[in-house]
Amino acid sequence: MNNDVIIPVLISFAISLILGPVVIPFLRKLKMGQTEREEGVQSHLKKAGTPTMGGIIILASIIITSLLYVKEYSEIIPILFLTVGFGIIGFLDDYLKVVMKRSDGLYPKQKMALQIVVTAVFAYYIVKVAHVPLTLLIPFSDGKYLDVGWAAIPLLFIAVIGTVNGTNFTDGLDGLASSVTVLVATFFTVVAIGTKSGVEPITCAVVGALLGFLLFNVYPASVFMGDTGSLALGGFVAGTAYMMQMPLYIIIVGLIYLVEVASVMIQVTYFKKTGGKRIFKMAPIHHHFELCGWSETRVVAVFSIITAILCLIALMGV
Repeated sequence: MNNDVIIPVLISFAISLILGPVVIPFLRKLKMGQTEREEGVQSHLKKAGTPTMGGIIILASIIITSLLYVKEYSEIIPILFLTVGFGIIGFLDDYLKVVMKRSDGLYPKQKMALQIVVTAVFAYYIVKVAHVPLTLLIPFSDGKYLDVGWAAIPLLFIAVIGTVNGTNFTDGLDGLASSVTVLVATFFTVVAIGTKSGVEPITCAVVGALLGFLLFNVYPASVFMGDTGSLALGGFVAGTAYMMQMPLYIIIVGLIYLVEVASVMIQVTYFKKTGGKRIFKMAPIHHHFELCGWSETRVVAVFSIITAILCLIALMGV
């Protein structure tokens, strides 16, 4: 195991650990508290006022660590761009919500427009500059690739924006998005080392950053990542998958993200079609399980275990 794998984990972990006690009181001073929905899960009302935007800790750890390796590993540039790009969108959203007190943050159209712009720059870079083929490695096919031709670019937009918003919906319980994503990042690290794809410094940086952040984010959380963190992590997952020609693997290792975003879409559609009926007690689906009587820590543990098993299955399919 070379040092380019272990050292970035340790550097990123250390930065995250140091930043936590500095950033969290600062966010508290700025009154960047989380607001909880009155009609939501009642046990969450006590979380109101917990500082959010802690994703700054994750982002800073990833950026600083990645910059140490960027000279030798140019493959991490597009992933870093997508991570930071979506992180900035999340930061704007959080800032408007929490500091400017604009309850819905960025308007949906603004958010979508920014997401499309960031994704377009990423797509241009990997095709024209990095010359990464948009063929997709098929799981369990002994290395066969799927060529979808002209549909590759629209598919990229759907995969990136879908993954980012799925990760965003997953971030609703203490430690949930962090725990699931640290496992996904570990999966990509193992594959990156095995295939010598050159992206391992950033996948390791994400593992380290999340392990450090989890110390402040596990139940009961002293900080939430906010959209700053969840959108950045979604960008990381999608960017890494594309740089390694593995977007089809997001369906396996990121199944939790997909289920979370699908549960919201199903709930909203059904609600509109039936004039107010619901399929789930509450969406995203992690709240449904809470309202069925599961504790928050149990939901996080079960979702993390499912992700760990899926990562092992995906490894078999590489």
